Amino acid sequence: MDYKKIIKNQKMRFKILHFFGFVPDSLMIKLQYRIKLGRNLNLKNPQRYSEKLQWYKLYYRIPLMTQCADKYSVREYIKSKELEYTLNKLYAVYNSVDEINFDALPQKFVMKTTNGSGTNIFCKDKTKISLKDIKKSLNGWMRRDIFAYGREWSYKDVTPHIIIEEYLENEKNSFEGINDYKFMCFNGKAKYIVLDVNRLIDHKRNTYDTDWNFIDVSTDHPNFGDCIPRPAGLDEMLRVANILAEDFPCVRVDLYWVNGKVYFGELTFYPWTGYVRFTPDEFDFILGEQFKLPQKK
Repeated sequence: MDYKKIIKNQKMRFKILHFFGFVPDSLMIKLQYRIKLGRNLNLKNPQRYSEKLQWYKLYYRIPLMTQCADKYSVREYIKSKELEYTLNKLYAVYNSVDEINFDALPQKFVMKTTNGSGTNIFCKDKTKISLKDIKKSLNGWMRRDIFAYGREWSYKDVTPHIIIEEYLENEKNSFEGINDYKFMCFNGKAKYIVLDVNRLIDHKRNTYDTDWNFIDVSTDHPNFGDCIPRPAGLDEMLRVANILAEDFPCVRVDLYWVNGKVYFGELTFYPWTGYVRFTPDEFDFILGEQFKLPQKK
């Protein structure tokens, strides 16, 4: 079922999910899994990666996950791992839209809310932006109940803030924007790498193993074939990803390689909310084999 065609307005979808907040997590997750992937969820003996992520939401909950899901407080975790040099420059942190001093901001910047994913504003020239539109978007994101959307526990107690960071640009990148390297980590080790390119205009996604061998897999975004050479910073990014993943049974570590330097992006515990469809379907099981479920917490 393509629920997005039935309810096209994203805000309306969020309102509906928020309204059904009284439904127990396990029941709502089973229902969403059925609607989005067209099959029943096996929580008693999960084999697929997408199934194990749902189990992870329900049965593995530690405070460190909440800290690291928060795009501001995760910075302290990065520092504790002696990886502060990977953090992007932070211009400001605000509790509300009304606190933002746009005059004090540089010409280029990135705005993010700390309580979700995809809630970003990329500003290349602040003289051409609409402050009214920006404030409207930020206010909507700040009020959004991310937990209600996919029952992703790590977001449940995140206090929303607005952070302003440096706008990163890669001088030699042939794609629009910077390449996003997502390291799929299990038990503290990166096993696969998902590369997102052209995220703003023509989003495509490739998958590789840690030796940079191309894997012909697609998700909701098509792959673009084996045409990207091994990144110069791959070994350094793998080292950073493994350090950041060592405290978690499963986490996706998002990094950037920009002008010869690695930058931290975010830590994601339930990639794509766990409702991801792989083509071929076999890859869901391959990732599932890597994900060794921990004891319930």
